[in-house]
Amino acid sequence: MIPNSGSATLKRAEKKRKELLLKRTSVVCLFHSNIARSYSSSPVLPLRSIYSRQERGEGHGAAMAGGGDESAPTLEYTPTWIVALVCSVIVLISLIFERLLHRLGKVLKKKNQKHLFDALQKIKEELMLLGFISLLLVVFQGSIQRICVSESLTHHLRPCKRDDDATLTAHYSVSSSGGIVGGGRRLLAGGGDSNYCQKKGKVPLLSLEAIHELHIFIFVLAVSHVVLSAITVVLGLAQMRTWRNWEDLAQNSQGNAPLKINQVQQFEFIRKRFSGFGKDSFISSWLRSFFKQFYGSITKTDYTTMRLGFIMTHCKGNPKFNFYKYMIRVLESDFKKVVGISWYLWIFVMIFLALNIAGWNAYFWISFIPLILLLAVGTKLEHIITQLAHEVAEKHSAIAGDLVVTPSDHLFWFHRPKIVISLIHFILFQNAFEIAFFFWILTTYSFDSCIMGKIGFVIPRIVISVLIQLLCGYSTLPLYAIVTQMGNSFNKVIFDENVQTKLFGWVEGVKKNAKGTTVKGHKKPDESEGVLLQNVAGHETTPGRRGNEISEV
Repeated sequence: MIPNSGSATLKRAEKKRKELLLKRTSVVCLFHSNIARSYSSSPVLPLRSIYSRQERGEGHGAAMAGGGDESAPTLEYTPTWIVALVCSVIVLISLIFERLLHRLGKVLKKKNQKHLFDALQKIKEELMLLGFISLLLVVFQGSIQRICVSESLTHHLRPCKRDDDATLTAHYSVSSSGGIVGGGRRLLAGGGDSNYCQKKGKVPLLSLEAIHELHIFIFVLAVSHVVLSAITVVLGLAQMRTWRNWEDLAQNSQGNAPLKINQVQQFEFIRKRFSGFGKDSFISSWLRSFFKQFYGSITKTDYTTMRLGFIMTHCKGNPKFNFYKYMIRVLESDFKKVVGISWYLWIFVMIFLALNIAGWNAYFWISFIPLILLLAVGTKLEHIITQLAHEVAEKHSAIAGDLVVTPSDHLFWFHRPKIVISLIHFILFQNAFEIAFFFWILTTYSFDSCIMGKIGFVIPRIVISVLIQLLCGYSTLPLYAIVTQMGNSFNKVIFDENVQTKLFGWVEGVKKNAKGTTVKGHKKPDESEGVLLQNVAGHETTPGRRGNEISEV
């Protein structure tokens, strides 16, 4: 009896195995029949299908998992408590974030940090722009799906190469007609038909999944730029903290030392910065400036000398002027410019996205652009300090009293000190683009994705991005803060906010009176007064004539 029972058990097991095998065979046959039917009008893969689904090995089962559009319930058949719960969570998170920003703004106002408050307002503007971009992508993605192009146009300039177009195209057809991608975004597409272009023998301009991922990338890019810019400014302020002690020492020693005549070469600033005359000294000064930005970019003698040059040029009547606080206010004011994303930066984003072509390794080469620009800016700023020392050594052999340098716009590129902050803005944005793109690919696809690139190109890109972030924060930004004060003009933040308001009101009143007297035929205001008023209204003032005005304020 026992052998017969065992034989019956084996027969039942063998029968079940054959039935299971038959079911699997029928599923595979059904899948391949779907491929055969959809091959003639199948479009190219969307970005997600090309880069992610094949590499993650989701294969045939993933394509058949959707089971048709009707398997995904619409809002009509979704329980109301689920809709209310999801909306409540989203609204709650949004309100908490908005309240935090509002509270931060009140704290900044209470502490009289007007420039940081302006930077916060700029961040809110960027968030509003992102929200509008999100709205446009959601509203128009159904319309984008109905923009059909020839399949041949999609065979070129791809981020990844495809080995088997037939298999992958058929896979997209199955996915779009009944898979997760096709059914999961029906609501956002506004009822768009995923087979609309297939019926015409064409393909959509951009798949729904690709639109969704592009939406996420734009958001990640903007957030990365704001966060990394803030980190750079924080690193710069931390590096400049030691300058506060130099400022205190300079104010305490002001006027205490007896007046005596010294040879120019006796001054430490000249000894460290001046390398002589001639062609060889010119080349060596640039090389020294290049390497100086990596270590001890600003020394105590550099700070005290440039501080004295600024005070003697712009506020000679106030030797106790706090140069350190002035630079911090200027840096906080410029942070508002750096944290924003200008229209021309969005143009660069479009260009960079267009250059991401398989085999080009474009992002590897693009990563060198901010590095080269950063090194060029740092070298130029260091060389300006060298030029200040060179001008003094060229004009004088001995000096009575302290060494005083002469600020001038001709030391800067195109005689425009403001061009430096524009370059730093572009450098930080480009670096944020590299970092945002890396983390977006890492989280959306995987590190092994073909769009990520070869590891030999990825690792250097990350190293370069980290190097740029650290070098800009610890060296270039502090250099910018002090060296750009060596121009002909000073920033309006030299005045307190109340003084600025009164000055601008006074200027507007004088302008109105000037127009009135001109109309009546009376004499126009004095020319020098007009220059003064014009510069104050333009938020900057030129040196020479207005040293006394600053000291009196």
